[in-house]
Amino acid sequence: MDNLAKTPHLLLDTAKGKRYFPLVGRNYWTIGRGRDNDFAIGDHCISRNHAILQSTETGDFLLIDLGSRNGTFVNDRRVSIPVTLKSGDKVTFGKTDVGFYGPPRHRNDITPPELADRDTMVLHERRLTSVMVVDMRNFTSLTRQLDEEILSSLIGNWFRQSGEIIRNAGSWVDKYIGDAVMAIWFHGENEVTQGDVMQIFQAVCDLNQMTKQLSEEYPVPFELKIGAGINTGYAMVGNTGSGDHPDYTAIGDTVNAAFRLESATKELGLDVAIGEDTYLYSVDFKDIDQLFSQYTVKLKGYEQPTITYGITFQELEKLLINHQ
Repeated sequence: MDNLAKTPHLLLDTAKGKRYFPLVGRNYWTIGRGRDNDFAIGDHCISRNHAILQSTETGDFLLIDLGSRNGTFVNDRRVSIPVTLKSGDKVTFGKTDVGFYGPPRHRNDITPPELADRDTMVLHERRLTSVMVVDMRNFTSLTRQLDEEILSSLIGNWFRQSGEIIRNAGSWVDKYIGDAVMAIWFHGENEVTQGDVMQIFQAVCDLNQMTKQLSEEYPVPFELKIGAGINTGYAMVGNTGSGDHPDYTAIGDTVNAAFRLESATKELGLDVAIGEDTYLYSVDFKDIDQLFSQYTVKLKGYEQPTITYGITFQELEKLLINHQ
């Protein structure tokens, strides 16, 4: 029982007894009726792909509904935006109640982000990667103006479709972060091909088109928009998963800069900002110097100014068409 209490887990009471699902060894877990989920629950009121549970760097667990038909609830309150779970919370998927249990959390128990990965993964190789961070604009304003049920369906669909687009582009969602997603692409040992860059740029454009489509499907108070930061460089990566869900993740400056570049798009008034190395791997694209503009920005947490290249979605789509 002591070990059980120390291990984060979900607990489901069934007619055959208690079903225990440990939350260890991965970054996130999928929950739904479909057998391909990490935690499959045979309840016809649960959607095939119902929700995601995300482990954060600070040891918290974030619950994200994926636009499920009958909703996800925490202590009988509907999950309209991603929420952080507390030990002892009752989580309801459809008509099924599941208990969430985690180790007691105290302020002095929280692991600093720079040390968090040491407990959950083994850093075993340095890889050339591209990291993409995509953020939904004006998310706070949206949460204040939309009905809770509509908001839950909208955000859930955005997360679910984002995951599908990113998987089709040869990657996966490494992190779901409130109103943003992060994805990683691994490249060859010392080079990034034009095809690699094309795939990432196409994913960004597809995410934008999907977001615009959701604007037309839901009664939103304003057009939904996203911003994206893309950065290429070496990162330390490790694998905490197995089988068909190899939970690779990356840490380091390449990842941090991608988040900062996404934030810089708001300052620049553009849709996409890419790092200097990403641009250098793209220089052979037709008219790239005419479509991307160079800027020098001060990224949060960086002492020296950073060179970045910015572009609108309209211009990025032109770049892709020109390269076909």
